[in-house]
Amino acid sequence: MLYSSVGFAKAKCMAEQPDEIGEVFADEWGVEHAIAEYNTKFGKGRYIEIVGCPLAEDSAIDSYQAPDPHRPELYTQVERLVRRFKDEYWVTGGTPLTILETAFALRGRERLLMDLGTDHDLVERLLKIPYDYHLVAAQKLIDLGVDMLRLADDVGSQNAMMISPHTWRRFPKPLMAEFILTLRRVNPQVVIAYHSDGLIYSIIPDLIEIGVDVLNPIQPLCMDPERLKREYGEHLCFWGSLDVQYTLPCGTPEDVRKEVITRLKTIGKDGGLIIGPSHMVQLDTPPESFWAMVDTTMNTPYSSLR
Repeated sequence: MLYSSVGFAKAKCMAEQPDEIGEVFADEWGVEHAIAEYNTKFGKGRYIEIVGCPLAEDSAIDSYQAPDPHRPELYTQVERLVRRFKDEYWVTGGTPLTILETAFALRGRERLLMDLGTDHDLVERLLKIPYDYHLVAAQKLIDLGVDMLRLADDVGSQNAMMISPHTWRRFPKPLMAEFILTLRRVNPQVVIAYHSDGLIYSIIPDLIEIGVDVLNPIQPLCMDPERLKREYGEHLCFWGSLDVQYTLPCGTPEDVRKEVITRLKTIGKDGGLIIGPSHMVQLDTPPESFWAMVDTTMNTPYSSLR
């Protein structure tokens, strides 16, 4: 499977980034970021964190101009992947941070969480900004010929949802439902994947209802992969499921091998699993464990899983 994304996440990557730790830069959405550093036994890693939000003030929302989703350069990589590999690989496109998470970046997480309980009109106007942008991008990806489209909004934390299921159903769900319906009008056969980290048991039936086909990333210390297979395996394919919180960074290569086999035998029983890590593999993962994951996945005979 080949994957390419267009949207807020890609905009961050495209921005000109400084090299100095702590130095602030703005992406094309006007969101300010700073480079932060973390230490592992294998060396120092870097990531970017949001430090400034262009729509923190109410008065900025109605005059805000989002980036142009029609720019041809956004789709160059996708066009190349489809042209070269469509007949050989499953090509997946994505609009990361599709609605709610881009709104968090624009407004500020704490501020938007308060808005969700106090100012419904403002929330609806704000969510419309990323909705409109990413819908254009998603339709373009489908027109270009991707096989699957990955939508993403993190709404789960380690032990609960970040917002109540009621609030999720009141605000992002109707927009996501219309988003998916519009894409299916473009191509009824397109496969829809949805990403949210964390514990989201309570909204999985809603995701199935609005047309999600694939659930990602199946964070196993938050949701039981076997339970998901048992309760929703008739309706969903699962993507991910290998633990990046403990097994990959802290376990032995043998622990990793055992987890891969367990996932293949359980959540992957009779198909329906795109196995992989439940997030990007970070610098704290030993190379031996990484290759144990890859080798076990690639070289385990299907007949041995029965």
